[in-house]
Amino acid sequence: MFKNLIFPMQAWLLSQKRCVGCGESLLKGKKEDIRGQITITCRCGRIFVHNTKKDTYRRAMFDEV
Repeated sequence: MFKNLIFPMQAWLLSQKRCVGCGESLLKGKKEDIRGQITITCRCGRIFVHNTKKDTYRRAMFDEV
C-alpha cells in the first residue's frame, strides 16, 4: 500500500525533471557518460539515467552504476 502512494509522486517529480529524494532540479546535477548512457548524480547522491531521445529520467539500477 505504501508503494501505491509513493510511486505516483516519484513519477510526477521525474516528469518535472526533479530528484525524487530532495526535489532539486536534475539539470543542476553532475553529468557523466558511463557505458554510453548519460548519468546524472544529484547532490543528495541519487543517480539517474537520462534518455536523450525521449528526454526522460529514471533511477539507475545497481548494475548500471
